[in-house]
Amino acid sequence: MARQTIHPLELPSGFARHETFHPRFGWLKKGFDVAARDASIFSADDAHVQLGVGKNMAKAIRYWGTAFKLLDRTSNVPTAFGEKLLDDKEGFDPYLEDPASLWLLHWNLLKHTPDRPCLAAAWFFTFFRFRRTEFSLEDLTDGLQNWGNSSPSSLKKDATCLLRMYVPQPKSTHLNEDNLDCPFADLGLVQRTGDAQSFAFRMGAKPTLPPEIVVLACLEYADAVGEGAQTMAIARLLYAEGSPGQAFKLTESTLCEAIERVARHQSAIALTDSAGLLQLSFTKSPQLLVPLLLDIYYGGARC
Repeated sequence: MARQTIHPLELPSGFARHETFHPRFGWLKKGFDVAARDASIFSADDAHVQLGVGKNMAKAIRYWGTAFKLLDRTSNVPTAFGEKLLDDKEGFDPYLEDPASLWLLHWNLLKHTPDRPCLAAAWFFTFFRFRRTEFSLEDLTDGLQNWGNSSPSSLKKDATCLLRMYVPQPKSTHLNEDNLDCPFADLGLVQRTGDAQSFAFRMGAKPTLPPEIVVLACLEYADAVGEGAQTMAIARLLYAEGSPGQAFKLTESTLCEAIERVARHQSAIALTDSAGLLQLSFTKSPQLLVPLLLDIYYGGARC
């Protein structure tokens, strides 16, 4: 099925802003906490000293904070999403102990709307436009070069960083910060196949991906592109550019199962079949349902 354009706005731009560093354990919380105390810290000459990291790492922490939409991309002030997730007193999961929070952050990184654009162009390309299920680093880099307007070295840095972020590292007897897995490797989205240079997207069910997060993403996507409609075809949620199906690498059965599980407890949400066309249907606004699903999941009343 041909993929549909996510939004009538410019595609993401900007490459290699991460200083070659993937988001490491504790970085997102560290950046959020510092910005909550003083959002101007990232403009200070001694930002790296206050953060307790190297200069390039301080830049990377700021980048990832904005890319995950935890911090405002111009002011560095914590966003409402950042506060709802990471605030020490009111946040759902301040220390990112629940894998669902990583899935939520993964979706937040990729989604691309006029008011919250995707700031990770290579990630947008890889999950939404790259047509290969199995690939090598060279394949991904070549794909980026055919799509992105940047230097080959920047694009290779992005491809390398992305794989380092999502692929579990080979076991080593000499553990250090450089060979520890990135938290997002636990999602199981990308795996090695065959030799160490071959990779593949893992399609289908993900054990740590809750149905509430899947449906939440579907509602946000429908709200962004559905032009006010209260239904969205399952095919579009699976295959369209920017869709949850592509972001989470879902199959039709896993997506439908997630919707059905949520629908058992939420009468405003349903999986419907209209003349053979499977659809997500919702009778309340996504702006109301999305916070409700977060409250339900993190509050303990899970599907």
